[in-house]
Amino acid sequence: MAYVCVQSRALTGFDSPNVAVEIDLYPGTGEIKIVGLPETEVKESKDRVRSAIFNSQFEYPLGNLVINLAPADLPKESGRFDLPIALGILAANGVIPSSSLNNYEFVGELSLSGQLRPIRGAIAMTWRSATANKIFVLPHENAIEASLVENAKVIGAKNLREIIEHLKNKAPLSFINTSAKVNHFDKYPDLNEVKGQIQAKRALQIAAAGYHNILMIGPPGTGKSMLAQRLPGILPSMQTSEALESAAVQSLHQGIFKIEKFYQRPYRAPHHTSSAVALVGGGASPRPGEISLAHNGVVFLDELPEFDRKVLEVLREPIENGKIVISRAQNKAEFPARFQLVAAMNPCPCGFHGHPKKECRCTPTQIEQYNRKISGPFLDRIDITVEVPSLASYELQNIKPSENSQNIRMKVENAYQIQINRQGFTNALLSSKKLDQVCGLDNRGKALMKNAIDRLALSARAYYRILKVARTISDLEGSDAVLPIHISEAIQYRRADLLNK
Repeated sequence: MAYVCVQSRALTGFDSPNVAVEIDLYPGTGEIKIVGLPETEVKESKDRVRSAIFNSQFEYPLGNLVINLAPADLPKESGRFDLPIALGILAANGVIPSSSLNNYEFVGELSLSGQLRPIRGAIAMTWRSATANKIFVLPHENAIEASLVENAKVIGAKNLREIIEHLKNKAPLSFINTSAKVNHFDKYPDLNEVKGQIQAKRALQIAAAGYHNILMIGPPGTGKSMLAQRLPGILPSMQTSEALESAAVQSLHQGIFKIEKFYQRPYRAPHHTSSAVALVGGGASPRPGEISLAHNGVVFLDELPEFDRKVLEVLREPIENGKIVISRAQNKAEFPARFQLVAAMNPCPCGFHGHPKKECRCTPTQIEQYNRKISGPFLDRIDITVEVPSLASYELQNIKPSENSQNIRMKVENAYQIQINRQGFTNALLSSKKLDQVCGLDNRGKALMKNAIDRLALSARAYYRILKVARTISDLEGSDAVLPIHISEAIQYRRADLLNK
């Protein structure tokens, strides 16, 4: 009898627990059993592994095999266990020394020829492997993205034979290092391409500086989508830790992460027919949804009232908490979802309510029903609401360029740095207790807020969101104190409170 244990990684959402692939070889008729809650893809691995070993010119052992994937109560899915199973079988058969496996972890799907196929979730698994101080071996196509993880020891291989030769010290494989290959330059569409809309651009700048959620209301064709697409370009530059978190989530969903987008803030624009699962994630084996794929970036919801109301309601909790927990009968997955929400809508069903030249065909009842498609609690989570009106002819024909994204980003980053130095995070994340400390109001400011509470019937959440926006405006102006002029501007951005009245 021969017993061998190979270390690997499972994938349960953003977490990647360690899995011990135990191989027990004993005399028999060649029966193979895989135990440890394997799903169909894992059960089929015995056929892929056998062919891969034969076609790599190695001897497949005679006798019975028991392959145990521990811990036994954790469901195992996908073909990523092919490689550790193959290595365990070869070690049990004496082809490679079992002691050579001790310092490694392995993941990879095998083709019948012995070639390694790419797997999804490479960055998340490498992240956990690095904390265990193990050398992580995985398919060559995943090695570059995996090596983005700080302090990770990553080896990429193209086929099973390469790994065997490496473990036998016949042809050692090199560690992958991509630190010199990562492009820190991020390219976004420029805000100066949007003509006019001075107030909307100002609101977008405030939203970027404090990471506030924003809703744009205006007729069709006024530039709402263009403004939303340019928000990532004026957000503060991504830190390496932020970029790594975003890349890990995208790797879970897409498989191979594109390294050239490592420092670009994610931008997701799901269609209004999207389901709740598409937005927040889910499935039998939970995968991240749009809000997690936009982690540390932007989610743009165009035609907001056209989204199913139940779909919008599931966003309320992750907007507040910055994460989403998906529970299933056999497992539970938690995905990060710290995103900036940008939404756009028409003022009425036909889109021309309040238009200076086009007549609105909607009745007051239709307009009221249209606005009520969005619930009050959801609108409460919108910090800034701004009107994006139709442009006059002289604005459309104006060829004089407006302020570009680079200049606006410099102002945003200055305000962002003020927030980091003062409290360690953006104003949008301020708790009510912390907000009282950093946003003290004078008597004029208190009187102004009292009047706003009474006239707009503000909730406690809306009250604190006004203070957060006012704090951001004062940071943009370089003011230590929150002045009445800052509060007045912040109150102007609470038009959302009127939509459900």
